Amino acid sequence: MECRNKQKNLEICNCSYPGCPRKGICCECLHYHRENGELPACFFSTSAEKTYDRSVRHFIKEKNK
Repeated sequence: MECRNKQKNLEICNCSYPGCPRKGICCECLHYHRENGELPACFFSTSAEKTYDRSVRHFIKEKNK
């Protein structure tokens, strides 16, 4: 089943991981990262996202700067 909002989601998705099969498919992205104890790219600033550290600890550290 194709995501009907994928094109719209891609306009705001800041995931920089090359070849990500979930890019623009937010529900799949959220489930994937939740299963791995992580947060998706959209929770981070562009510069923080590029570190590929999607941990909750990294998120809190970035928000407390």
